[in-house]
Amino acid sequence: MNIQVVYEDEWLLVLNKPSGLLTIPTPKNEPRTLTSILNEDLKNKGLSYRLYPCHRLDRETSGLIVYAKGKPMQRKMMEEFWRKNIKKTYIAFIQGRLPKDKGKIDYPIEGRSAITEYRIVEKRKDFSIAEIKPLTGRTNQIRIHFKQVGHPLVGETKFAFRRDFKLKAKRLCLHAKILEFVHPLTKKFISLAAPLPYDMEDFLNKH
Repeated sequence: MNIQVVYEDEWLLVLNKPSGLLTIPTPKNEPRTLTSILNEDLKNKGLSYRLYPCHRLDRETSGLIVYAKGKPMQRKMMEEFWRKNIKKTYIAFIQGRLPKDKGKIDYPIEGRSAITEYRIVEKRKDFSIAEIKPLTGRTNQIRIHFKQVGHPLVGETKFAFRRDFKLKAKRLCLHAKILEFVHPLTKKFISLAAPLPYDMEDFLNKH
C-alpha cells in the first residue's frame, strides 16, 4: 500500500494512516492491519527489526501514527504518551453547532477521567469544523465525548444512529493532523503535520 511516511529516523517511523485500516487486530483477529502490512514489507526487504505501534488510531480515523523500531523504543514512547508529553491535535467535522466556539468536555469514560479540548474553526450550514486536543487517552474518547454533548462526528455509526442526522458521510470525519513531542533519545523537538485526506477535502468542497 502507498502509505505516506511523514518522519523517520533510526528509532521511530511516523506514518499518515489512511482511513479504513486497523492499527492492530481486534479480538476477531483480522489478518490485514497497518502493523502486519508494515512488518511484512520489512520482511520482504530482508530487514531484521520489527515495527511496534506506540498508540492506536481507530479503523476509520486517518492521520499521524507513531511506530517504534523495536520493543525498547516502543516502551519509551508509550511512557511519553502515558506522561502526557506527546501533544495530539485532530480535525473533526461535528454535526450541527455547539453552544460555545471553544471549550472543554469533561466526562468520565468507563469510570476513568477523560478530558477533551476543542475549538471551532469554521461553521458550515449543517456542521462545524473543530480542532480537537484530547488531554487524556481513552479509547474512542473524541467520538464518545461529542456524542455525549449531542453533536456526534459526521459519519459516526458506532456511537450514534446515522438515520438521526440528515448529513451523511462515507467515513468518520476524524483526522489526526498534528503530533508534537520531544524525541526521548535525541531530545529534539519534533512537530509533524498531515494534511486533510482527499475524502475529507472532497466532503468540504461538496458541503
